[in-house]
Amino acid sequence: MAMAAAHSPIVDALVVDAHAHVFSADMPVVANPRHNPDYAFTPEQYLAVMDAHGVQFAVLAAGSPWADYNDYMIEALRKYPRLRGTVIVEPSVERYTLEAMARDGVVGVRLSFITMKEIPDLATFAWRRFLRRLRDLDWHVHLHVDGPRLPQVLSHFEASGVKLVLDHYGRPDPAKGIACEGFQAMLRSIERGRTWVKMSAGYRLGEERVATYGRELLRTVGADRLVWASDCPFVGDEKASTYKRTMETVDAWMPDEATRRKVFGENALKLYFS
Repeated sequence: MAMAAAHSPIVDALVVDAHAHVFSADMPVVANPRHNPDYAFTPEQYLAVMDAHGVQFAVLAAGSPWADYNDYMIEALRKYPRLRGTVIVEPSVERYTLEAMARDGVVGVRLSFITMKEIPDLATFAWRRFLRRLRDLDWHVHLHVDGPRLPQVLSHFEASGVKLVLDHYGRPDPAKGIACEGFQAMLRSIERGRTWVKMSAGYRLGEERVATYGRELLRTVGADRLVWASDCPFVGDEKASTYKRTMETVDAWMPDEATRRKVFGENALKLYFS
């Protein structure tokens, strides 16, 4: 799958992609996955895309179709120091396993609640123990959930003390936009100091909508907790989306160079690589 293009970085400085996927075509897939790509997107292919667009570092996200089969991604982290990763694991995972993953470049756990009919009870001992282990390791929770359900879970993550990174602008209800209760709860959580938001998946949410979301985030909470991400290779929308367009979509509402540098690189470098 070819995505590389002529070198034309949006930002003439450090750029970090906070969310991308790599996978092989023969990885085990869960029953009834949201997506099931029939092709491979290798670390080497992705690194070529990064180089073509002036991206120095990146964070690989575990994908819900493969659940806790993190093996392929972890191999990439071991091989390429430019990469970090977030894994999918069960809440019962032992700290020893997490520590081994940390040595390989894993920096967080992805929770794909968006695929769940019912959100787990985060007040149980198993979940409180899990979140405490993540906090003790200084990892983050990479949360993918639909915006209207954000208020159900934010208080639990905040009480745990773990760092929280929300996918795709918090995925507000498209009918309500920035007035969505979840979006407003997200803004309050950012202000409390341990929540970040990915400026990603404009191709899924709609470019006009994400421009509105992004400008509102800048207006209310500033740029320090915002990170750009491509969501490459755009599973389910490969033909219509391009890497360069994911950068341009966010760059379009950047008010100045200082903000651009924070969102495209500086914030993510501190969060994932420091």
